[in-house]
Amino acid sequence: MAATKTITDRPIRVAIIGLGFGAEFIPIYQRHPDADMHAICRRNQAGLDEIGEKFKIAKRYTSYDELLADPEIDAVHINSPIPDHASQTIAALKAGKHVACTVPMATTIDECRAIVEAQREAGTVYMMMETVVYSREYLFVKELYDKGELGRLQFLRGSHQQDMDGWPEYWPGLPPMWYATHCVSPCLAILGKHAEAVTCYGSGRIREDLIAKYNSPFAIETATFSIKDSDVCAEVTRSLFDTARQYRESFDAYGSKKSFEWQQIENEEPIIHTKSTEANPVPEPEIPKRVKVPDYAHLLPEPIQAFTTRGVYGGEGEEHLSFTQGAGHGGSHPHLTHAFLMAIRGERPALPDAETSANWTMVGLCAHESALKKGEKVVIPTF
Repeated sequence: MAATKTITDRPIRVAIIGLGFGAEFIPIYQRHPDADMHAICRRNQAGLDEIGEKFKIAKRYTSYDELLADPEIDAVHINSPIPDHASQTIAALKAGKHVACTVPMATTIDECRAIVEAQREAGTVYMMMETVVYSREYLFVKELYDKGELGRLQFLRGSHQQDMDGWPEYWPGLPPMWYATHCVSPCLAILGKHAEAVTCYGSGRIREDLIAKYNSPFAIETATFSIKDSDVCAEVTRSLFDTARQYRESFDAYGSKKSFEWQQIENEEPIIHTKSTEANPVPEPEIPKRVKVPDYAHLLPEPIQAFTTRGVYGGEGEEHLSFTQGAGHGGSHPHLTHAFLMAIRGERPALPDAETSANWTMVGLCAHESALKKGEKVVIPTF
C-alpha cells in the first residue's frame, strides 16, 4: 500500500463532477478556509456554463478525462449517475487524485474490490459521501452512545423509503438494496464495525415495465445483518417504487438504558425511551418523550456553519430534490465537505474510508442477492 498523500501547505484544489446534486456543494467548498473550488465538470456545455456563471467558476470541463489530466486539481468530488461511480472513481485514483463520491460506491462486488485496490495503490484519500452518518440525528445518537446514556446497545434498525418515480433514467427498477447505504451506514458507524453476513427477503412487486431493466421485481426489501465482533445485529428496510410512503431516512438505536426512535413523519420530533428501574422509576406513560435534536454546526469552521440549515440556492423553486424530499440530509453536506478536506490534510481518517465504504455498499448488494435466493444467507466479502 502506498503511503497516504496529504496536502498541508496550501488550499486543496477541488473539482466537482456532476452539477445536479453536486452544485449543492459548490459554495460550501468556496467558503471553506482549506479549499479552492477550482473546477467543475458536466457533459452538457450549456448547463456547465450556467452553473459556472452562477458561482463564478472559470475552469470548466465537459471531458472528465481532460479534467483528470489537469495537474492543478488535487481532489475530485463525484456526483454523477450511479452507473458511473466505479469507473470514474478508479480513473481518478489512478490519476493520483483524492476522491469523494456520492453513494453508493459501486453496483457490483468486483467494482468495490477494484476501488479498494486502486485506493491502496494510489495512497490518496477515498471517501464515500454518506449523508446519514453526518446528519444531526445521527450525531445526536452517537453522542448519547459515547456518553454512555444509551447503555449497552442491543439492536439497531434503519429505514429508507422514497418514491423515485420521475427521477433520472438509471433509477427506474433499481433494486432497493443497491441503494441502501443511507440506512445501513448508521447501524455500522455507531459501533465502528463492519457487517459480516446478511439475509434478505423481497416483498411485493413493482410494475412490469420497471422490472425489465434490472430484473428485480421487489417493491420492498428487508434485510437483517450480523456485525463482526459484536453480539448486536441490525435490520434495514428499503423501497423505491410503487409503495405509498412519505420520504424517510431513519435510524433507531435500542439500548439497555435508553432507546432512540426516529420520527415517523417529517416535522415531528424523535423519541427517547427511558428504562424504568428501581433506582429511577419511570411511570409507563412517561417512558417515551419527544426530544429536540440539536444542530451540530459548532463542529464546523464558521464560514460554512450556515449550510447545516439551508441549501445553496435559497430562491423560490430552486431547492434540489435532496431538500424538497430529503430535508437537506439532516444538515450533513458541510460536515461531509469538512471531513473530506480534513482527511486530505491528514488531520483525521476518512469516514467512511475505502474498505468501510465497500462494506456499507456490499451489505445492500449481498442483501439483494439473498432476496433473489429467497432469504439465503450471504457472507459479505472482505478485501
